[in-house]
Amino acid sequence: MREGRKEEEEKGNGGGRRHDLDVRRRIRAPLPPATYITLVSAMTSFRLTFSLRPRPSPSPSANSFQVLDSIKDIITEGNFDCSPNGLSLQAMDSSHVSLIDILLESEGFEHYRCDRNIPMGLNITNLVKMLKCAGSDDIVTIKCEDKPDNVTFLFESKDNDKISDFEMKTMTIDDEHLLVPDQTYTAVVKMPSAEFQRLCRDMSAIGDTVHISVTKEGVRFSTTGDIGTANITVRPNPSADLKDEERTEVQITEPVSASFALRYLNSFTKATPLSPTVTLGMVPNLPVVVEYKIADMGHVRYYLAPKIEDEENGGAIEA
Repeated sequence: MREGRKEEEEKGNGGGRRHDLDVRRRIRAPLPPATYITLVSAMTSFRLTFSLRPRPSPSPSANSFQVLDSIKDIITEGNFDCSPNGLSLQAMDSSHVSLIDILLESEGFEHYRCDRNIPMGLNITNLVKMLKCAGSDDIVTIKCEDKPDNVTFLFESKDNDKISDFEMKTMTIDDEHLLVPDQTYTAVVKMPSAEFQRLCRDMSAIGDTVHISVTKEGVRFSTTGDIGTANITVRPNPSADLKDEERTEVQITEPVSASFALRYLNSFTKATPLSPTVTLGMVPNLPVVVEYKIADMGHVRYYLAPKIEDEENGGAIEA
């Protein structure tokens, strides 16, 4: 804390070392659920600070850590890349069926500063455990040195009457940054994220695989299991009386259908509190993209390979 005040005093007096990048922008709209976020990077260290605020929704306890909850069952570790453009994470699950792509852009931060790229290799499960130690109104500071062996977490209460610090070991993760090409999807479905979450949960009560079929009439979800079958059709409802987040919209150039593992889709829907809507993009024989946009901040995207029918065994396997 003293070093932080000293640094601010030096800046106020025009002293101290100048950095290549110093972005200080106000958030243009309320950012659910992290209201204020600050990222500072120096030549030998960086600091990530954000103040959690309850999201103005029926789920006031929802916060930005839920994006980690949505990926901890899919990947166990990952490299968090801090760059002048923002904070990002890209990783695949161990079976190479699903790809996770997270981007928090610098423009969405209350304060952002990063002079060069700094990777942090972290165990996702341990990271979730660490961050859950923070209170809902705590200011969380994450700090590490250049090429760090450890990451320090500092939790400060709103009234500054309680300060806790934790230290977590980093990991050396050798992974290749995958370039996800821009794709023109033949079918795009935008619907309320809560409805998609409920739909996936209902499908899971019947079977393990969901067949998604998109036509001009709407999108049909079907599953079959030991206890029976289930079919749910969602039709477009672009009514002017509905809010944008309550509408279901379907854009299609040609019909498309594919089958996907519900256990992955249910994990994806844990990101529902981050966005009121979810967008599904589909192309025949290619992975589906499930995207949650974080207002004025970035996105969380999940790519999931379709299942291919196994004609010999009468089953299905992931592509």
